[in-house]
Amino acid sequence: MKTSLTKKEALEKIEEFFKRKEFDAKEARKVKRLAMKFNIKLGEKRKKFCKRCLSKLGGKTRVSRVYKSIKCANCKYRNRFKL
Repeated sequence: MKTSLTKKEALEKIEEFFKRKEFDAKEARKVKRLAMKFNIKLGEKRKKFCKRCLSKLGGKTRVSRVYKSIKCANCKYRNRFKL
């Protein structure tokens, strides 16, 4: 039987996930879906994983006047965030 979470428990689970240093794409996908289910905003935390493959974001970083772009080391997608 499935146990249903409350919004507060889901928020705690998300906070616990982002405290860890290492995570994989499957875990990030689960956390993102959990946040969407309970309408929890990730805010600055969403910048920690790639928008396309959901792996931990790291790679070449460039800063222009408007955007900060980080190229994913895994899938080579260019993640852009407004400054």
